[in-house]
Amino acid sequence: MEFNGYLLSIRLTQERLPDGYPFNIPCLKSFKELSFHPNVTFFTGENGMGKSTLIEAIAVHLGFNAEGGGKNFNFKTSETHSVLHHYLTITKSFRKPKDGYFLRGESFYNVASEIDKLDEEPGGPKIIDSYGGISLHEQSHGQSFWSLFMNRFGGSGVYILDEPESALSATKQIAMLSKMNSLVNKNAQFVIATHSPILLSYPNATIYEMTANQIEKVKYEESEVYRVYKSFLDHPKRILDNLFNSDH
Repeated sequence: MEFNGYLLSIRLTQERLPDGYPFNIPCLKSFKELSFHPNVTFFTGENGMGKSTLIEAIAVHLGFNAEGGGKNFNFKTSETHSVLHHYLTITKSFRKPKDGYFLRGESFYNVASEIDKLDEEPGGPKIIDSYGGISLHEQSHGQSFWSLFMNRFGGSGVYILDEPESALSATKQIAMLSKMNSLVNKNAQFVIATHSPILLSYPNATIYEMTANQIEKVKYEESEVYRVYKSFLDHPKRILDNLFNSDH
């Protein structure tokens, strides 16, 4: 496969960083440069480490709406995104993506509402047709996510996903791996923040683990989320007994 991705690397400007959020998150203040895998790059780690903040900043820097959607979405429910995108430099290849999307689970409801609103206006094709033809508000949270994956993503694009597993069953997460691979074979590049050991298993992906002090490249089996899930599933009774019998 000749395709080598659209996004090559991301660099943080180290000079004159302001005080306060998000630079009070140590690993967001300390990293210098990270390379993107041409197919799939994951960011994982404990809550509060800055995964969603970094994913959001990458998306906004690339021209996506902070609340999600394609680049033609410009609605704003509230101004809550951080200033991190102003301090990032993203190196791109000569290839130009034909498609792109930013999925932000916590504001996908707002995206669904905007689609319904725009489709009420006369003229032109319906936006919802690109999502399977059924209003996302008329589907469950998981079904609406799945409609997005299966219908809206067409390949030859950059897809930035913030915890896409949040609405998906384990079975659907496994199915998502198949869909991702199909899109990768159509020159798609993914950047994903996730807690899912299922999604993290995608072969040959780059995995960055965000900890209290650094962003470190790790192998799948070295990631904390893999080790925690494996330990629990291997010995659930022992772990539960320890938890329930502990004084702490």
